[in-house]
Amino acid sequence: GTTGYEEAAAQGLMAGINAARRSRGEEGIVLGREQAYIGVLIDDLVTKGVDEPYRMFTSRAEYRILLRQDDADMRLTPLGYEIGLATRERYDAMQSKRAQRDALIAFCESYLVKGTEEMNAFLVENGTTPLSASVRLVELVKRPQLSITALACSLSRLAKEIGRMEEERREEIVESAEILIKYGGYILRERELAEKQSRLEYVRIPESMDFEGLTALSTEARQKLARQRPATIGQASRIPGISPADINVLLLLLNR
Repeated sequence: GTTGYEEAAAQGLMAGINAARRSRGEEGIVLGREQAYIGVLIDDLVTKGVDEPYRMFTSRAEYRILLRQDDADMRLTPLGYEIGLATRERYDAMQSKRAQRDALIAFCESYLVKGTEEMNAFLVENGTTPLSASVRLVELVKRPQLSITALACSLSRLAKEIGRMEEERREEIVESAEILIKYGGYILRERELAEKQSRLEYVRIPESMDFEGLTALSTEARQKLARQRPATIGQASRIPGISPADINVLLLLLNR
């Protein structure tokens, strides 16, 4: 939606979770920018502020490949279960889906497809190159012209493997496996970038730090840091106007 109700609801959800946890003396939950769009939304509001109504667009997230609809349950159900907001039944259903997805991927990685006349005719019919030698099934799935469902029509072993899955969730499990196979390289690269950035989230800035007195920082950086009061170096790095040089100064001052 574009009305803002969803953005308000997201903040209310996190506020409710953390109010309950604080009342029990527990640590607050902070979702990272690579974990959820709620994490992007709240981080933007904290580090960048607003001068107009905020709307959550996918373009605001730098890790969009990680924040996919098909794996939202994988990303957030474990945390939901840990803090008591997801039932054991829901958690077990997610684990079952993951196991079935991974089993299908493992099958595709190990199963050899021969370049038979029938298979090559199927490949040509689907607008892709015929086989001159046997290949792993996973290599065929990676081709943009092919899908696991389409290949199952020609490969009885693959059809049998899919048939073992829960019927009501079969389609979403196959889709999830196919996305990981086709875009695995992009997903891995983005996860590595997110992990590199996340290291800065663990470098905390003391609440008592006097930013105005840090003459090694640019004037703009001192003013914005004093106004925003970021809790970590990661948050500070996302404030508009804070340069990499300013971040390096902060890391030096924090003996990092």
